[in-house]
Amino acid sequence: MHVGLNLVYLVPGQTGGMETYARELIPALVAAAPQARFTAFVNREAADDPTGPWAQLIPAVTVPVRARNRLEWVRGEQQLLPRLAARAGVQLVHSLGSTAPAWGRFPRVVTIHDLAYRLAPEAHLGLAGLGMRVLVPLAAHRSHRIIVPTECTRADVCRLLRVPPGRVDVIPEGVGTAMRSDALPEPALRTRLSLGNRPIVLCVSAKRPHKNLARLTGALARVPAERRPILVLPGYSTSHERELRRRAAEVGVTSDVKFLGWVEPAELEGLYGAAACFIFPSLFEGFGLPVLEAMARGVPVACSGRAALAEVAGDAALLFDPDSEASIAAAIERLLRDRSEVERLRHAGIERAARFTWAATAAGTLASYEQALAGYERTLAGAAR
Repeated sequence: MHVGLNLVYLVPGQTGGMETYARELIPALVAAAPQARFTAFVNREAADDPTGPWAQLIPAVTVPVRARNRLEWVRGEQQLLPRLAARAGVQLVHSLGSTAPAWGRFPRVVTIHDLAYRLAPEAHLGLAGLGMRVLVPLAAHRSHRIIVPTECTRADVCRLLRVPPGRVDVIPEGVGTAMRSDALPEPALRTRLSLGNRPIVLCVSAKRPHKNLARLTGALARVPAERRPILVLPGYSTSHERELRRRAAEVGVTSDVKFLGWVEPAELEGLYGAAACFIFPSLFEGFGLPVLEAMARGVPVACSGRAALAEVAGDAALLFDPDSEASIAAAIERLLRDRSEVERLRHAGIERAARFTWAATAAGTLASYEQALAGYERTLAGAAR
């Protein structure tokens, strides 16, 4: 089996969870199917990144577009990729980023991570949102199999895109190696990042409106000042960060919120190690990998009780109403005071996260490939009669 992996969407360092998916899944696929061939189809930005598994583990073909330009990305995926894949002799194309070529003389599999463009439209504004409204349904209807990470996303895809349930495979994502680097010791971490001595509430999240960080900031203000923790928000800056800073000022917690920007791996691991708890208040997720990443490190987690997050977290997290600042604040206070609950969540979280492995994701993905190939061959045989 020769599989082409469509990574035309992937701009290293700028593609969030869909980049993590590619970086983790490719090594797992190679390990799970040593007899198979994999070829990555990458844009110019990814071709220039020597750290990707598409450069180190499998051959890569450069699709001559720059995906930072949305129109170029679409042209590369819809016009150029099918021809390049045919020229490379692939037997199947798997598109890892929710969109996929609409044609090609090979079966097509697409991973649709979520329908945020429909259910959380503030996540995709302007041209990006318009493009997703066209390209994701096109991918769903023209692909032979669809992979989704949760039952919730499967239900969304079937209901909103009118896809038969039998074409959709639920394959949860995995949790990466919990410690990717040595953690910076807590005393050095607190000094370097000016965190003082208060308990740390950690939230590793993109700074985008649907991540609900404005309500998290408001919830922090509800915790009495004498026992208020410091909220730490690592991650690259976005235009929404200005609104979050204004919100912090409005509710009087400017000095209680740390916007760190990008942090080094050792600093991030140090933050997980020093955190009293991990809070994830997102209004919408297709899966919820940040919750599992925190659980795998033994950090007690409280998160939104919405849909996919509740499905992934199970009873290993304290769930709250993400629309209620009071509910979020109550979860924070409980994790700062209730030692028995904290210990329960630490152990339950580690056990829960261990169920989600990239090896299992790869095995499910390979099974989806086999179904797509078998169905395609049946279609060809029927057409030949």
